[in-house]
Amino acid sequence: MPGFARIAALSAFAIFLGLATSANAEMDGKLRIGVMNDMSSVYADFQGPGSVVAARLAAEEFARKSKLKIEILSADHQNKADVGASIARKWFDVEGVDMIIDLPNSAVALAVADIAREKNKVMIGSGAGTALLTGEKCSPNTVHWTYDTWAMGHGLARGILEQGGKTWFFITADYAFGHDLEKQASDEVIAQGGKVLGSVRHPINTSDFASFLLQAQSSGAQVIALANAGGDTVNAIKQAAEFGMGQKQKIAALIFDLQSVTSLGLNAAQGLTALNAFYWDQDDGTRAWSQRYQAQHPKKMMPNHMQAGVYSATMHYLQAVEKAGSPADGQAVVAAMKRIPINDPLTGKGAIREDGRAIHPMLLLQVKTSAESKREWDVFKIVGTIRAEMAFRPLADGRCPLVGKKN
Repeated sequence: MPGFARIAALSAFAIFLGLATSANAEMDGKLRIGVMNDMSSVYADFQGPGSVVAARLAAEEFARKSKLKIEILSADHQNKADVGASIARKWFDVEGVDMIIDLPNSAVALAVADIAREKNKVMIGSGAGTALLTGEKCSPNTVHWTYDTWAMGHGLARGILEQGGKTWFFITADYAFGHDLEKQASDEVIAQGGKVLGSVRHPINTSDFASFLLQAQSSGAQVIALANAGGDTVNAIKQAAEFGMGQKQKIAALIFDLQSVTSLGLNAAQGLTALNAFYWDQDDGTRAWSQRYQAQHPKKMMPNHMQAGVYSATMHYLQAVEKAGSPADGQAVVAAMKRIPINDPLTGKGAIREDGRAIHPMLLLQVKTSAESKREWDVFKIVGTIRAEMAFRPLADGRCPLVGKKN
């Protein structure tokens, strides 16, 4: 059967070629980090090339005081789980990548986390939102950095409930991230005696929110909560303003970042609140780092908290690799990351818990008025700080199977 024999031979050669390429990657002594995110669509300015800049800054800084040779790769997952999974397998199997970071779009992040565990590599979610990564889907190969849907959903909902917003309607991105964000905020609303009057779901990268906004308006809810992110949040807020909805109903963006403000403009965004792990203008140290970042950004943007999180998480990962002695055993590196305290100049002091959740303080921000803003990117004022131990879901509530497990 020469046809079957030829197919078998070709398959064997392909496997050999992949193993050889991976072996060569290890033999050249380089540690490889892959930054995977949305480079061209709804999240491109919120992570995109900016996250690559942040990873490179970390690699360059660490390499100056270390013997490690570090290479940064990047790829666009196109907000598709199958595309992200394919990239991850190629990176791990063929290109010798040791760690994948960023991963906005929770469906992609969950898929890549499974592959990282299968290959015993490391995945760090900085742009990823879903709290499932440290809950039922937790993994000894995964660390969740910067923020998650529990922190944003519960934190913002609690603040708005305290201001009297008791009835809610959700406009939700129709994939894992949006569903989880809506659930977390809804749980807080109900726990505090509020009511969820309804919800509607929209495809990612939606340009026309009219029908969704009209449903929210007709619900009569005091709060219209946007359980989405990036360009979807910006578009929804712009169109809500055109309908005059902010006058009688409060618009609450559960995910709201630096680039959201600049996209909307201060006049449209003023007064909106946000919960972020980092703000570039917080102190002298954050300003100095952000200026270095801005100089390398292709659009000269300042960093948001997810991009700063890529830098911080990469630095922490590299410290752990040195402690572990090698990047080869992903679980050993993650275990080392958990043993090292977080003492980060950008996001503050904290730790990585058993479930892989990096805990650190979170900042409550409010958008400035045009009169308060003194220069470009001067858009937020810090109105409060949530302590690290209060900012994220209690360890016992996540149902992570790693918690309490003896090594």
